Amino acid sequence: MHYTLKMWIISERWVRRSFVSWVEQVEQSGFGIIGRVFSAEETERLATSLGNSGARRSRAGIRHMMSRPVVSAIANSVELRNIARAVLGDSAIPFRATLFDKSSTSNWLVAWHQDTALPVQTKRDQAGWGPWSIKDGIAYAHAPAHALERVLAIRLHLDDSNTANGPLKVLPETQNCGVLTDDQIHALSEAVDPVECCVGIGGVILMRPLAVHASSKSLSGKPRRVLHIEYTNSLEIDGNLRLAIA
Repeated sequence: MHYTLKMWIISERWVRRSFVSWVEQVEQSGFGIIGRVFSAEETERLATSLGNSGARRSRAGIRHMMSRPVVSAIANSVELRNIARAVLGDSAIPFRATLFDKSSTSNWLVAWHQDTALPVQTKRDQAGWGPWSIKDGIAYAHAPAHALERVLAIRLHLDDSNTANGPLKVLPETQNCGVLTDDQIHALSEAVDPVECCVGIGGVILMRPLAVHASSKSLSGKPRRVLHIEYTNSLEIDGNLRLAIA
C-alpha cells in the first residue's frame, strides 16, 4: 500500500534546542524517551499499512523491513532523521528496521542482553568481528564496541507501551561497558536498578545497542507493536566492512 505521511515540519534547529534533555540522557544513560513524535492518527495509519504488507512473520514480528517504501519513508522522515542527527551527527542514516509485535497470541520474554549483531554487505575477515551468520540471505556478524558505538536505535511505538504489556527495560549507564559476556550481563542485572520505558502511541525510545536491556511477557491482552529502526553515522562501519540495508 502506498503510504504518504502528512507530517508537520520540525527544523533541525528546533530539534536540537528542544530535545537537549533527551540527547543528554542518551549520552549519560544509554537511552532516552520522547513522548510524542507522531500523532495517534498518523501512527495508526502507519500500523495499518504495515499490517497489510504481507511480509513473512516470525514469532516476534518481521525483520528486514527497510526495503518497504512505507518503512523507508518513516525512517527518512524529517522527524526521525533530525532526532537521529541530534545524537549521531548530520550524516545519520537508517540502515535496518524490524517490526516487533507482542500480543496475547504472540508473547515472549527477552532476557537481559546487548544488541551486538550487525548486517553487512559482504563477509570479510576483520579483527573483532564474528561469529558470522546468514539471516534471510544477509550476512550478520557480532561487532566490536567501536562499531556499535556508531549506532542508535529509534523505537517508534505503534501502540501504548505500559507496565502491563511487556515494555522495554534498560539498565542505565551500561552503554559504555563495551561488549559484555553473559556472566557480566547477569552481574549487572543484579547490581543496577532497571528502568521501565513506557511511552504512548506515536512516541519513541532511543537506545544505544550496547545498553543492557530486556522485556517481560505481556500481562495484557492489548498489543505492543514497535517499529525498531537503526541509524548509523556512516554505512562504512569499520575498515572494508559496509553495513547492509536490511
